[in-house]
Amino acid sequence: MEATVFGFTESQIAEFGVTFGLGAFMLYMLFIIGELAWRSKAGKLGTFALFFVLAFGMLGFVAKSIIQKMWGIQ
Repeated sequence: MEATVFGFTESQIAEFGVTFGLGAFMLYMLFIIGELAWRSKAGKLGTFALFFVLAFGMLGFVAKSIIQKMWGIQ
């Protein structure tokens, strides 16, 4: 029998933390990128370059999660 915390198993808590915790952290990082672009007066092309380059790693993490859900991989 698995130990539970408030009725949730360790794996359920970990999945929640990875899904929503990292999702919130990614949104915060996007805010930081936007703030960086605004304070540096990067312009349209510079802002696009900042978002494209700095947010590219986050896109890979989101794609991995989507592929896992679609294929039923855990």
